[in-house]
Amino acid sequence: MSGESTPEGPGDLPEYAERVLATAELIPPGRVMTYGDVAEWLGEAGPRQVGRVMALYGGAVPWWRVVRADGALLPGHERRALDHYRAEGTPLRQPRGGSGRTPRIDLAAARWDGGTGAAAAGDGAAPRGAGGGAERGAGAGDHIGQHPSSGP
Repeated sequence: MSGESTPEGPGDLPEYAERVLATAELIPPGRVMTYGDVAEWLGEAGPRQVGRVMALYGGAVPWWRVVRADGALLPGHERRALDHYRAEGTPLRQPRGGSGRTPRIDLAAARWDGGTGAAAAGDGAAPRGAGGGAERGAGAGDHIGQHPSSGP
């Protein structure tokens, strides 16, 4: 990756990274949030910062549940992510053009709005607009790195 080392314990993570990873752990099996949803949930930064955290530290959490805004599987990790999605029953859309092509996540069906388990986030507040609405602008879920940096 970038040559940066992975922290040894929770106290070694930047506070924002801890919050991003804690949010990823709240997402139930079979559901997803986009990078932008996580940023909105936290009320700070943006999808690129969430993607950076996931790229550097996401290997220890269910990284496959934090996804791109277009529903495309993470490049380089499609097979592992797809195994997780199938095991968890995450809704997928079959690609046009037939078999042999990688499916995408069906965001309309799989997107988690934080309704169940939101209290585990700390103060019990609901996410700020996560899920349900129209996707944020073009490229909102683009990822700047690869995750997981230390695979599961």
